[in-house]
Amino acid sequence: MGKTIAEKIISTKAGGDARAGDILVARVDLAFVQDTTGPLTVRQFRAAGYRTIASSLKAAVFLDHAAPSQSREMSNDHTLLRDFARETGAILSDVGDGVCHQIVAESLAKPGDLIIGSDSHTVTAGALGAFACGMGSSDVAVVFGLGRTWFRIPESYHIVVSGKFSKGVQAKDLVLSLIGQIGADGATYKALEFGGDSISQLTVSDRLTIANMAVEAGAKVGIFPSDEITRKYLVEQGRGKDYQPITTDSDATYERTISIDLSKLQPMVSQPHTVDNTIPAKELAGTKIQQVLIGTCTNGRLEDLEIAARMLKGKKHHPYTRLVVTPASRKILLAAIKAGYIETLIKAGAVIMPPGCGACLGLHQGVIGDGESCLSTANRNFKGRMGSAEGFVYLSSPATAAASALKGEITDPREFL
Repeated sequence: MGKTIAEKIISTKAGGDARAGDILVARVDLAFVQDTTGPLTVRQFRAAGYRTIASSLKAAVFLDHAAPSQSREMSNDHTLLRDFARETGAILSDVGDGVCHQIVAESLAKPGDLIIGSDSHTVTAGALGAFACGMGSSDVAVVFGLGRTWFRIPESYHIVVSGKFSKGVQAKDLVLSLIGQIGADGATYKALEFGGDSISQLTVSDRLTIANMAVEAGAKVGIFPSDEITRKYLVEQGRGKDYQPITTDSDATYERTISIDLSKLQPMVSQPHTVDNTIPAKELAGTKIQQVLIGTCTNGRLEDLEIAARMLKGKKHHPYTRLVVTPASRKILLAAIKAGYIETLIKAGAVIMPPGCGACLGLHQGVIGDGESCLSTANRNFKGRMGSAEGFVYLSSPATAAASALKGEITDPREFL
């Protein structure tokens, strides 16, 4: 009997025949922490008596959620993490380098890897054909010390993609539609495996956006096959040697199959205060917004900044709507400057933030006030997510966000394309 991608990867890392439902111990390739969850990991690591990171493991520390630090307490945590990286030899990605999930995709994740991070959106690396998932800080401390951890192998949902995107429809609309269909807990502890005839139309940027939000449906992982699209991306990153093809077996067993026709999708928005509270953008016409956030680990890549710049070129955002832009990494920021996107966005009135998580989690600049509404390209919109429990967060694609910044209200981007 054939295997899913999740079963294949865990079988390799566990050195045995792993099937959905099995519980086993597997070797981890990469483990990482970030600056809100990492300090607890370090303290638990030391409390458990560990002094060195397992030699079989690649470990990384990211200072990205508060970058630069906005408080004395966070600065002290940054010092703790910098010292830990220096003492143990862990990779340090410091303030301004970018969001952990983007840096992992650019520089660290490989097809076939087993990746653990103390952040739920570690699932992003599944775009490259890796089994990547978030764990608690204490769990990651043990992984740092032992280089391995236990898993229950998740059952897989096969998401079969066909057709072609219409103008103004993006990968974010695909994943919002999927989550709206199955619910915020509709794939709890499952593997969402994406395939189908149109998978080759999805760029790595598209795949990163989709895999990033798999956890918003409760999934353990979101996984794409490692194919020619993956290979080209790794070559562009100077990591062609990291490529290996990984596909599902034709006779693999799936718990559920969901078909998505890209040509039938339309621009979507998640309404407050749950990601699965989705509705077509056109049905929210007239909904006023006081801020638009374009960026984060979900939609802060070069392609996202490009479409925003294209729609805003020669225009100004609405006078009653702030526009905040946060590139996902330093590499993306430099490329966007070179391409002229940053200049265009600044001329349109945008505030450009340092690469990092920015306003996404209400910890840094861009916090919204009581009663304010923000349309964000991020991945979560629960109460208080962006700093105020009395605020309202809507989620959309970069195209919808840019169009809405122009009108000062939620807008179907097809009006401008």
